[in-house]
Amino acid sequence: MSSNKRLKARALLMQMLFQMEVQGDFSEEAKDFFLAGYLEDKSQETYIVRCYEAVRDNLEIIDSEIEAASENWKLARIDIVDISILRIAVAELMFMDDVPKAVSADQAVRIAKIYSSEKSPKFINGILGRIIRSDGEQQT
Repeated sequence: MSSNKRLKARALLMQMLFQMEVQGDFSEEAKDFFLAGYLEDKSQETYIVRCYEAVRDNLEIIDSEIEAASENWKLARIDIVDISILRIAVAELMFMDDVPKAVSADQAVRIAKIYSSEKSPKFINGILGRIIRSDGEQQT
Protein backbone atom coordinates (compact mmCIF):
# COMPACT_ATOMS: atom_id res chain seq x y z
CA MET A 1 0.00 0.00 0.00
CA SER A 2 1.38 3.43 -0.90
CA SER A 3 2.38 5.93 1.78
CA ASN A 4 -0.58 8.19 0.94
CA LYS A 5 -3.05 5.29 1.08
CA ARG A 6 -1.58 4.16 4.41
CA LEU A 7 -1.95 7.71 5.78
CA LYS A 8 -5.60 7.74 4.70
CA ALA A 9 -6.11 4.29 6.25
CA ARG A 10 -4.60 5.51 9.54
CA ALA A 11 -6.84 8.60 9.46
CA LEU A 12 -9.92 6.44 8.92
CA LEU A 13 -8.81 4.09 11.70
CA MET A 14 -8.29 7.08 14.00
CA GLN A 15 -11.86 8.19 13.28
CA MET A 16 -13.14 4.69 13.99
CA LEU A 17 -11.23 4.47 17.29
CA PHE A 18 -12.46 7.94 18.23
CA GLN A 19 -16.06 6.85 17.68
CA MET A 20 -15.49 3.61 19.59
CA GLU A 21 -13.96 5.50 22.54
CA VAL A 22 -16.86 7.96 22.66
CA GLN A 23 -19.40 5.14 22.49
CA GLY A 24 -17.42 2.84 24.80
CA ASP A 25 -17.73 0.05 22.22
CA PHE A 26 -14.65 -1.60 20.70
CA SER A 27 -16.60 -4.62 19.45
CA GLU A 28 -16.36 -6.40 16.10
CA GLU A 29 -19.90 -5.23 15.39
CA ALA A 30 -18.93 -1.58 15.91
CA LYS A 31 -15.91 -2.07 13.62
CA ASP A 32 -17.98 -3.75 10.92
CA PHE A 33 -20.68 -1.07 11.12
CA PHE A 34 -18.11 1.73 10.86
CA LEU A 35 -16.24 0.16 7.94
CA ALA A 36 -19.48 -0.59 6.08
CA GLY A 37 -20.32 3.10 6.23
CA TYR A 38 -16.93 4.73 5.66
CA LEU A 39 -14.42 2.38 4.00
CA GLU A 40 -14.14 3.46 0.37
CA ASP A 41 -10.87 1.74 -0.58
CA LYS A 42 -10.96 -2.01 0.10
CA SER A 43 -7.16 -2.18 -0.22
CA GLN A 44 -6.96 -0.42 3.16
CA GLU A 45 -9.15 -2.93 4.97
CA THR A 46 -6.46 -5.49 5.83
CA TYR A 47 -4.26 -2.87 7.52
CA ILE A 48 -7.21 -1.25 9.33
CA VAL A 49 -8.54 -4.55 10.67
CA ARG A 50 -5.08 -5.75 11.70
CA CYS A 51 -4.28 -2.56 13.58
CA TYR A 52 -7.77 -2.38 15.12
CA GLU A 53 -7.29 -5.93 16.45
CA ALA A 54 -3.88 -5.01 17.87
CA VAL A 55 -5.46 -2.03 19.66
CA ARG A 56 -8.52 -3.94 20.87
CA ASP A 57 -6.58 -6.98 22.08
CA ASN A 58 -3.92 -4.90 23.85
CA LEU A 59 -5.84 -1.79 24.91
CA GLU A 60 -4.76 -1.87 28.56
CA ILE A 61 -1.09 -2.38 27.67
CA ILE A 62 -1.20 0.36 25.03
CA ASP A 63 -2.97 2.82 27.33
CA SER A 64 -0.56 2.16 30.18
CA GLU A 65 2.39 2.69 27.81
CA ILE A 66 0.89 6.02 26.67
CA GLU A 67 0.22 7.12 30.23
CA ALA A 68 3.73 6.15 31.38
CA ALA A 69 5.30 8.14 28.54
CA SER A 70 3.04 11.18 28.87
CA GLU A 71 4.79 12.51 31.98
CA ASN A 72 2.14 13.25 34.57
CA TRP A 73 -0.80 13.27 32.16
CA LYS A 74 -3.54 10.81 32.94
CA LEU A 75 -5.29 9.33 29.92
CA ALA A 76 -8.52 11.09 30.92
CA ARG A 77 -6.80 14.47 30.39
CA ILE A 78 -5.66 13.67 26.85
CA ASP A 79 -7.96 14.66 23.97
CA ILE A 80 -9.78 11.68 22.46
CA VAL A 81 -8.41 12.46 18.98
CA ASP A 82 -4.88 12.38 20.38
CA ILE A 83 -5.56 9.16 22.30
CA SER A 84 -6.88 7.56 19.11
CA ILE A 85 -3.80 8.64 17.14
CA LEU A 86 -1.48 7.45 19.90
CA ARG A 87 -3.22 4.08 20.21
CA ILE A 88 -2.63 3.40 16.51
CA ALA A 89 1.03 4.39 16.67
CA VAL A 90 1.73 2.48 19.88
CA ALA A 91 -0.05 -0.61 18.52
CA GLU A 92 2.20 -0.40 15.46
CA LEU A 93 5.31 0.12 17.58
CA MET A 94 4.58 -2.72 19.96
CA PHE A 95 2.64 -5.30 17.96
CA MET A 96 3.22 -4.74 14.22
CA ASP A 97 6.87 -5.44 13.46
CA ASP A 98 6.47 -4.75 9.74
CA VAL A 99 5.79 -1.03 10.33
CA PRO A 100 9.03 0.97 10.77
CA LYS A 101 9.04 2.94 14.04
CA ALA A 102 10.00 6.20 12.32
CA VAL A 103 7.16 5.83 9.79
CA SER A 104 4.62 5.14 12.54
CA ALA A 105 5.71 8.22 14.53
CA ASP A 106 5.87 10.44 11.43
CA GLN A 107 2.40 9.45 10.25
CA ALA A 108 0.93 9.94 13.73
CA VAL A 109 2.31 13.49 13.79
CA ARG A 110 0.98 14.14 10.28
CA ILE A 111 -2.50 12.98 11.28
CA ALA A 112 -2.36 15.15 14.40
CA LYS A 113 -1.53 18.18 12.23
CA ILE A 114 -4.68 17.54 10.19
CA TYR A 115 -7.19 16.45 12.84
CA SER A 116 -6.07 17.79 16.20
CA SER A 117 -5.02 20.95 17.99
CA GLU A 118 -1.98 23.09 17.26
CA LYS A 119 -0.03 21.64 20.21
CA SER A 120 -0.93 18.00 19.53
CA PRO A 121 1.77 17.13 16.95
CA LYS A 122 4.56 18.10 19.37
CA PHE A 123 2.81 16.32 22.28
CA ILE A 124 2.31 13.13 20.23
CA ASN A 125 5.86 13.23 18.88
CA GLY A 126 7.21 13.56 22.44
CA ILE A 127 5.22 10.61 23.75
CA LEU A 128 6.13 8.38 20.82
CA GLY A 129 9.78 9.42 21.07
CA ARG A 130 9.87 8.40 24.74
CA ILE A 131 8.22 5.05 23.94
CA ILE A 132 10.66 4.36 21.09
CA ARG A 133 13.67 5.31 23.25
CA SER A 134 12.47 3.22 26.21
CA ASP A 135 11.92 0.24 23.89
CA GLY A 136 15.48 0.61 22.58
CA GLU A 137 16.85 0.77 26.13
CA GLN A 138 14.98 -2.41 27.11
CA GLN A 139 16.44 -4.34 24.17
CA THR A 140 20.08 -3.53 25.00
